[in-house]
Amino acid sequence: MANLQKVAFYTLGCKLNFSETSTIARSFKSEDFQRVDFSEKADIYVINTCSVTENADKRFKSIVKQTQKVNEEAFVIAIGCYAQLKPEELADVNGVDLVLGATEKFKITDYLNDLTKQEFAEIHSCEIADADFYESAYSFGDRTRAFLKVQDGCDYKCTYCTIPLARGISRSDNLENVLNNASEIAAKGIQEIVLTGVNIGDYGKGEFGDKKHEHTFLDLVKALDKVKGINRLRISSIEPNLLENETIDFVAQSNSFVPHFHIPLQSGSNQILKAMRRRYMRELYVKKVSQIKKVMPNACIGVDVIVGFPGETNEHFLETYNFLNELDISYLHVFAYSERENTLAAEMEDIVPLSTRKKRSKMLRGLSAKKRRAFYESQLGTIHTVLFEGENKEGYIHGFTENYVKVKTPWNPELINTLHQIKLDKIDEDGIVRFTYNELEITN
Repeated sequence: MANLQKVAFYTLGCKLNFSETSTIARSFKSEDFQRVDFSEKADIYVINTCSVTENADKRFKSIVKQTQKVNEEAFVIAIGCYAQLKPEELADVNGVDLVLGATEKFKITDYLNDLTKQEFAEIHSCEIADADFYESAYSFGDRTRAFLKVQDGCDYKCTYCTIPLARGISRSDNLENVLNNASEIAAKGIQEIVLTGVNIGDYGKGEFGDKKHEHTFLDLVKALDKVKGINRLRISSIEPNLLENETIDFVAQSNSFVPHFHIPLQSGSNQILKAMRRRYMRELYVKKVSQIKKVMPNACIGVDVIVGFPGETNEHFLETYNFLNELDISYLHVFAYSERENTLAAEMEDIVPLSTRKKRSKMLRGLSAKKRRAFYESQLGTIHTVLFEGENKEGYIHGFTENYVKVKTPWNPELINTLHQIKLDKIDEDGIVRFTYNELEITN
């Protein structure tokens, strides 16, 4: 083992990126590399990039600097969305040796014949139209739960988004592959699988290399629910217009799917939704939330919101704020709009000042804290099942209930990756819920 070359990975961005990093890491293992922690000295550092926010772009440079401090002779590789969108920009960062685009990242080990650092970084990046084939991926060993990729790319044309430029057209894994991957994950003792993709509600499109829908997202959900050995299945983010009532009703009575939905809204103003080219109006969003709460009163509902989109007036923002305040949701993910090259929104007028974007973000984050607190309070005294995570945080082990209430108890390594029935008792000063066990035996 001592003579093996060492490789380390860093992932920026979404659950989809985590699933792909994990799969790419396994390809290194099969080539006899030894994986080490990113903070350790390695021969190769692989950074999986994100391009959704300006902040992710900036973080890349500081992460490369970290690698140089640990080992300035290390070979640094950039992959992922930012590497596809701005390969030359990444190649210009001091210390970077290789930049691989959307189709090349899964063939990364083919580019490792010569790890000598050169004066200029090498770039292998395709036209995004060539990213029309599907690569399966799932994460394993990085966290208590596994992220299972079921879909990639997006055919939507939201005016603020670069993801179709970075990941290509919407395409899906075939159902047999997904079920095989889910069974593999279950066999490794993982208790929870999170379904991930760019636009997972579009699942089925491109399953066999064409656009016709052989299977739908509902077909996928029903088939996964029958896979033996999986205690929990969680849907990550799904567009409101693709979340069918039949899917909601099925989740409510399923064996494995948990009552937790994350549904992007982006704005509570129909005028702004139109400017964003979203495929729904706020009225549809209300119907989806109402349907979830009707069949699953204890369901957790998370919401993505963008503030400061071009043309968003104070009136538009207050429309969004009041809309969310009145809606029966559990928490928000708030994003301040950031201009992205080659998007229609970047060319729009009526730009919202950065100071206003920050102020609006702060207001919605405050609302999110209020919503989460109210949701947690509504769950006190109820019985739930918790899955414990693997990290010691200041003497405590944390976990999440099936409906995504965060709980904690004094650190005990025997609890890692175990399920327990608990009664939610009180909310601690840090906003995390304390509990009492509702059982004597540990469920493995």
